[in-house]
Amino acid sequence: MQQIIIHVDMDAFYASVEVRDDPSLRGKPVIIGALPHERGVVSTCSYEAREYGVHSAMNVKEAYSLCPDGIFLHPNFDKYKAVSQELHRIWEENSLATEPIALDEAYLDVTGMAADFEEARTIAVNIKNRIAEELRLSCSVGVAYCKMAAKTASEEMKPGGYFEIRTPQDFINLVIDRDVSVLHSVGKRTADKLREIGITTVRDLIDRKYEVMRLLGSQGEYLAQVAIGIDDSKVVAYRPEDAKSISRELTFQEDVYDYGFLEDVLLLLSLSVEDRQRRYGLHGTGIALKVTYSDMRSITRSKTVRTQADAAAVYQGSVEMLRTVRKRPVRLIGAGVFNLSHGNYRQTTLDEDFDVGPVSVKSTGLDDAIGRLRERYGDILPDDLVHLNEYGSMHRLVENMRIHRMYR
Repeated sequence: MQQIIIHVDMDAFYASVEVRDDPSLRGKPVIIGALPHERGVVSTCSYEAREYGVHSAMNVKEAYSLCPDGIFLHPNFDKYKAVSQELHRIWEENSLATEPIALDEAYLDVTGMAADFEEARTIAVNIKNRIAEELRLSCSVGVAYCKMAAKTASEEMKPGGYFEIRTPQDFINLVIDRDVSVLHSVGKRTADKLREIGITTVRDLIDRKYEVMRLLGSQGEYLAQVAIGIDDSKVVAYRPEDAKSISRELTFQEDVYDYGFLEDVLLLLSLSVEDRQRRYGLHGTGIALKVTYSDMRSITRSKTVRTQADAAAVYQGSVEMLRTVRKRPVRLIGAGVFNLSHGNYRQTTLDEDFDVGPVSVKSTGLDDAIGRLRERYGDILPDDLVHLNEYGSMHRLVENMRIHRMYR
């Protein structure tokens, strides 16, 4: 049976939610991410802002130079996650399997539910209508014979559009004279490599597929197939227990020179990592540290432990690894666990006998460790610190800590 796949992509999701909740923003260039005076990038922006050349992943200062009259807002991840849960409910009620790609995007497998593309169109239109009526938001929908083509279709008529690609030949006819970046998995680096040897369009790639395979190896073989519309991948419903790793990281508004402060941040990240492990019923035996310096060079360190990597172990291990790296200004720090497996999760107590320096947790327990942070940074840590699990709230918390420490 031929696959029939629907790809749903919300239109400027974060910005659209903000406009929905504040009608005074309608018709204005809304830019979600950092504020103009802060370090950061654009998460997304309204279509009005895009007319100025603003786009996601753009440095916020560049966005401000292009659109100084734009309305810059911090993202509200709690709100977006709640809306995303409603989207997932609608998607799951209209498919056999749902594979979310992000809060606002998913592949839906309707093979078997829809006998043909006409029935698939009925399902897709129902999804669009329900999202509009129940959530007052707009989405773009693509229906196709495979995942890759469905994503291409959803991008064809944005915003608020609907498009079908029924066969591999339909896909080829649509993209053959377009830039190679239209193909799934061709990012900027890959596109640059292809252009260096004179391959700029999909037609070029098809005609010179053997050169592409020699240049890019297995990725080139994949692109040679994708260029002629071949993609056999299936929609795989996401299950938290299938995760390969769990991590938390923070990007600072200003470079951090104080490595004692970084160790304090690692305690917060370790608690957040453990919280997510516990919620998903997972535990890991590997600990990872990530550090990105001010020049954007990133390094990673990892180690394994004999028992479950709870908050105590993640904190201890990540601090030990941090102390081995070169001391340079830091832009980002992260901690995580890997070698995950499903099973009973032991609640951390931080009672193990070890000492990690500025915030000593030797035989003191979790409450005392958090208490020491409160002593250092004032009354800014919430009582439910252990349950912090959203990047936005943790980012604001740690930024408050950093400012407090700077001016103390």
